[in-house]
Amino acid sequence: QRAYGFAAAAQTYFGHPLERLTVAEVAMLAGLPKAPSRYNPVVNPKRAKIRQQYVLRRMHDLKYITDAEYQAALVQPLTVKRDAHNSEVNADYAAEMVRQAMFERYQEAIYSSGMKVYTTLRKADQEAASQALRQGVLDYDHRHGYRGPEGFVELPVGAANLEERLEDALADADESNGLVPAIVLGVGLKQVKCYIKGGETVRIGNEGLKFVLKNLSDNASPKTRLRRGALIRVQKDDKVGWQILQLPQIESALVSVVPQDGAIHALVGGFDFNRSKFNHVTQAWRQPGSSFKPFIYSAALEKGLTAATVINDAPIVVDAAQTGGQVWEPKNYEGDYAGPIRLRTALTKSKNLVSIRVLQSIGPAYAQDYITRFGFSPEKHPPYLTMALGAGSVTPMQMAAAYSVFANGGYRMQPYLIDRIVDARGTLLVQAKPKRAGDDAERTIDARNAFIMTSLMRDVVRFGTGARAMQLKRQDLAGKTGTTNDQVDAWFTGFNPGLVAIAWIGFDQPRSMGGAETGAQAALPIWMGYMGKALKGVPEADMVVPEGVATVKIDPQSGRRVPEGSEGILEYFYQENIPAEQTGFFEGLFGGGGKSAEEVKDQLF
Repeated sequence: QRAYGFAAAAQTYFGHPLERLTVAEVAMLAGLPKAPSRYNPVVNPKRAKIRQQYVLRRMHDLKYITDAEYQAALVQPLTVKRDAHNSEVNADYAAEMVRQAMFERYQEAIYSSGMKVYTTLRKADQEAASQALRQGVLDYDHRHGYRGPEGFVELPVGAANLEERLEDALADADESNGLVPAIVLGVGLKQVKCYIKGGETVRIGNEGLKFVLKNLSDNASPKTRLRRGALIRVQKDDKVGWQILQLPQIESALVSVVPQDGAIHALVGGFDFNRSKFNHVTQAWRQPGSSFKPFIYSAALEKGLTAATVINDAPIVVDAAQTGGQVWEPKNYEGDYAGPIRLRTALTKSKNLVSIRVLQSIGPAYAQDYITRFGFSPEKHPPYLTMALGAGSVTPMQMAAAYSVFANGGYRMQPYLIDRIVDARGTLLVQAKPKRAGDDAERTIDARNAFIMTSLMRDVVRFGTGARAMQLKRQDLAGKTGTTNDQVDAWFTGFNPGLVAIAWIGFDQPRSMGGAETGAQAALPIWMGYMGKALKGVPEADMVVPEGVATVKIDPQSGRRVPEGSEGILEYFYQENIPAEQTGFFEGLFGGGGKSAEEVKDQLF
């Protein structure tokens, strides 16, 4: 319930101050710290009661309470505040961020003063983010098959002492984000009987066994075969009923912010806070892969390149001096090459070789300095050509702040979580005063740059690697997929004018997720699962063309302006960077006839 300390918990659960708690109520609260979610009297009253009775028994055994107090507490009915459930939301990582910030400011007083902290999180957004991340992680796990039981327990043959043995075996196995520990009692070809922690015995069949069918056979490996005594995980699905799953090994993160002022609407730092308190939103430094390319392209616009600049998508060999390591022969993800291609198309299709040539043209040192406008640390992005493919290190929170610059028209903002703090009497102690885009926030890139980059990334969603997002049936979405070498990290970084969301997935100990696990496959569905709900009912927002942007008809092959009345496609340019008119295809492509091979090479980088 996000109550820290007994004073806050007393108010949250029972509606009165600490000094008015009864022995029974104190015991209920004392049972919470071991596993707050599991023993929450609002959502798990039966478990909470069992835990309370254990605490009371220990209090009695240790002579903290008398026999009379013990007996009275055992029978006292507890009335938990009805509205306590209304505040229940899966936001453990955000709550811990708040606790740390509060402790830094107020020290131990936060546990006894009864202060209240109001955050920028939106309950509906947070629930959508939690569900989307959970589903994305489980879907990945399902694609890669069942790894086998967590362990095996020797069970007595008869019924005597069986339940006691089962509960002992499950004592240290906690529920993990809805995945409940259970022990197999019997296995048939079409049914598995198991004992679920807490005392329920169920039979699982049909769809519930789909994930583990291969592991029911006697031909399965002894380490992965389901048999009597196997420790497994089950969940109850509204459609399927009980089904067998497994604890995922992979991790994920999702954060969303309002680009106008940085208010965090959702933050999920991992699959299960109780299993790992490492916050992947703020603490995980990972390679962003191709999701970093927009910042290189943005730098290129400031150097005079345009969305219509034609660059050669062809193999390249980079010497060690330009990589900071060894000779590098980068490739496109698909392994093919398109030849001369416009920047817009190159970003849409995430062409690696084009990004490298763009960075080569503007200079890695310039790019390293330029990306600080988005809040990136230069020391995390060494000035080598590998920067073009996102070889530096970022956190999802950094990416949320950085992409907000594109979404809000070019302003730097700082994500924030705490909106206000009040004391036990309701007196306001702290009120956030975020800077707003277009008001008092610092302009960090040209509005024209933000507009053109957003236009480019809208094409990524409409026609490119992020096209799956069009299933959301919105025209105002923009973003970029990101996949690192060997599919170690997968990202989708996307936004509309009112909301930026970042989804990441990968292993804590970096290793390949599998050849097909790209940003589009592994991360984008998580982003879509969240944004589909967060933007439901929100009107689509049109792009407003800023002053100084010209719309020009160009030849799609050469990128040059076409003569009046000729066929072509529309493209956006800085007013001062409108391309020259072409008079023929090859002249338009190579900048004029009679150029040397070296000059042509320079034109195409």
